Amino acid sequence: MTLYRDEGVVLRTQKLGEADRIVTILTRRHGRIRAAAKGVRKTKSRFGARLEPFSHVDLQLYERRSLDLVTQAETLRPYGQTLATDYPRYTAGTAMLETAERLTSEEGEPALRQFLLLVGGLRTLVEGDHDPRLVLDAFLLRSLSVAGWAPAIDECCRCGDRGGLRGFMIAAGGAVCARCRQPGAATPAPPTFALMLALLRGDWVHADGSDPRHRIECSGLVAAYLQWHLEHGIRSLRHVERGTGDTSDRERV
Repeated sequence: MTLYRDEGVVLRTQKLGEADRIVTILTRRHGRIRAAAKGVRKTKSRFGARLEPFSHVDLQLYERRSLDLVTQAETLRPYGQTLATDYPRYTAGTAMLETAERLTSEEGEPALRQFLLLVGGLRTLVEGDHDPRLVLDAFLLRSLSVAGWAPAIDECCRCGDRGGLRGFMIAAGGAVCARCRQPGAATPAPPTFALMLALLRGDWVHADGSDPRHRIECSGLVAAYLQWHLEHGIRSLRHVERGTGDTSDRERV
């Protein structure tokens, strides 16, 4: 067995036996890993509360043939304590965790940029300076970019024209001009494109000043684009939608 140390964010936990858990963690150096945490469901567990979703932790683990084993866990930032008291931020954070897990499909494959995006996104949620849906959409757009699936926003994804964008075609890769637009394509308002670009670039002055209807349209496009590329729904997005009352807008995209 090899002993190693890393820091990571707990994405998910599962029960294992009567007192243990399997913990899924996105780490700084080792990417997404799954590890067994012995006895964490016992009342007197020495680090059970530290291995809950949203926790940013410093870990010591033993590498094993099957599941690695957590031997030490120290809390760096307990994001869950703050998020649990705010439903919109909690559901946005849950969608971030699920997305990060989906986008790191290979266990043990380094994913430093995705790890840094997740830590930054959770920290921004906890600080509470921006609407949680904007923070979530910014995280999703940047995560897609890191994965190599950044949507075209300020130019036509088919011909490269930077003017006259009139539609958004998910399967084609994003924004399309009037000449390249096909029937059935979504037709976002120009300010929606501007909002998506602001979120991708981290222009919070523009994003915070955006109109609610453009935020709704942006969220629908981002959610649809993400789930099309993953070929799988993000279940936690349903809770975000219910919390904001915008389900119908997303379903139309």
